[in-house]
Amino acid sequence: MATSDPDKLIAKADKLTKLSMTRWNADWKNATVLYEQAAIAYRLARKHEKAKDAFEKASKGQEMLSSPWDAAKHMESAAALAKEVGNWNEVSDFYRRASELYIQCGRAQPASDALAKGARALEDALPDEAIQLYTDACAVLEDDGKEQMAFDLYRAATSVYVKLEKYTDAATFLLRWPLAADKCNATHSQSKAYLSAIIVYLYAHDFQQAEKCYNDCCQVEAFLNSDQNRAATRLLSAYTDGDVEEIKRAAQSSIISSLDHTITEKESFADNQACKEVAYRDVTAFKRGATEHKKIY
Repeated sequence: MATSDPDKLIAKADKLTKLSMTRWNADWKNATVLYEQAAIAYRLARKHEKAKDAFEKASKGQEMLSSPWDAAKHMESAAALAKEVGNWNEVSDFYRRASELYIQCGRAQPASDALAKGARALEDALPDEAIQLYTDACAVLEDDGKEQMAFDLYRAATSVYVKLEKYTDAATFLLRWPLAADKCNATHSQSKAYLSAIIVYLYAHDFQQAEKCYNDCCQVEAFLNSDQNRAATRLLSAYTDGDVEEIKRAAQSSIISSLDHTITEKESFADNQACKEVAYRDVTAFKRGATEHKKIY
């Protein structure tokens, strides 16, 4: 190239895209090459802010040249650099735009991956936006008939909900997973998701909702005949009996231990005193409620 100074490359590219008395048409082909060269030079020099802006302009150039795939790649590069400088809103906006561009190419998998990258980048800074990105990433795959490829995204979104202690939201989200699993005949994953949702309701100290969820799940034949159903039955029976020790033993069963680590780490009754206290508090509240109910009648 004529010069390695990225500032000069940007200036030259900007001139090529601006109309004037002597330039009636923007020269996006040559301008885009210059933007790309400048972006790479800035990134190598660790000038992240300038590199981000240059990749954004390069993405626009590729769009103008009817090349959405390359435009999406550049937008992902801009998003990664936005993460480096801590511009969280741009991280979300850029990854969303990259996803839209991949969809223009008819490529659902990279479109979903772009959203998932944004979600992972935002889990700590903007967890609610991360959850929305994970949700949208699932939808992209499901709309394309690739439900099974969305399973890891369901796990990731559930993990964020649990970290935020939004247990009811986590359970509600988990109950979407079996619907996707059913479409691809993934009955084992379907049953594990149902069991996970029941346990998460117990995190929220909502035994009645956990029991209702269990009864609803038993309407699904795959769950009714599963090992996960038997594990749920044992756990809920222990809660009903007010047996904290049996709750601990049920939670240590191989079926529950095989659930996603987000669930099993939280539900480690044997080693986690906090979980033991939760179990005791839930059981005590449940027994107290039952006693008061008997008094009324």
